[in-house]
Amino acid sequence: MSETGTGVPAPRPGRPPADTPDPAAAAWADYVAAARQLDGVRRAATTAAGEQARSVQAAREELTVVRARLAPQQAQLRQLGVPAISLRPTPPELTEAARSMSAGPAAVLTSLQAARRWADAADDTLAARGLPRLARWPSRPRNLLVYGPLALVVPLIQLLVLLGTGIGPATILALVVGLPMPAVAFMAGWLAVGRLFRPRPADRVDRTPRFGALVCLVPAVATTAGIVLALLAG
Repeated sequence: MSETGTGVPAPRPGRPPADTPDPAAAAWADYVAAARQLDGVRRAATTAAGEQARSVQAAREELTVVRARLAPQQAQLRQLGVPAISLRPTPPELTEAARSMSAGPAAVLTSLQAARRWADAADDTLAARGLPRLARWPSRPRNLLVYGPLALVVPLIQLLVLLGTGIGPATILALVVGLPMPAVAFMAGWLAVGRLFRPRPADRVDRTPRFGALVCLVPAVATTAGIVLALLAG
């Protein structure tokens, strides 16, 4: 009974007061939070599994490439006289490799990529022996060693014929035969540059075609002009 005489209704039996939290709502909120946390864990696990699968696939592909690179290198080193025992990893090297790859597929992929870079460096080192060492030169001076001698062959022959026989039918024949020879010299030089100065089969060599054509053309033009002047003077 209130002070004004009005009766205050009592709470119904079995229902909590208005200011008391509802147990069912609290349980539902806990369930929703747990479900969201479980879904986040599931999504994270799925993402991690997918990344691991991609790392495994990439590591397998990288291993295939590295093996294909190491086989010819080993054969080439054996031909150069390197003992077979020197081409095998030592126990400490095997232990270090196993330790570095124990962290999972991503670590294995990183190690294989490093091995591929080492294989590239080994190819460059092996290619630097003998004539292929010129592949590291600037392209024009390097290619001049091929285009130059080829460009001088026919002009020198023409000059020798002119000096040996004087002005006559042989000189005219040498002049006519020598007209298409710059193109022949250029094609021979273009092919030779690609075969001589390629560090690895997959690499592309700068053949400097314009420079090569100019080198092959200048001696022929100069020699032809000299012979024509000698014919006119004779």
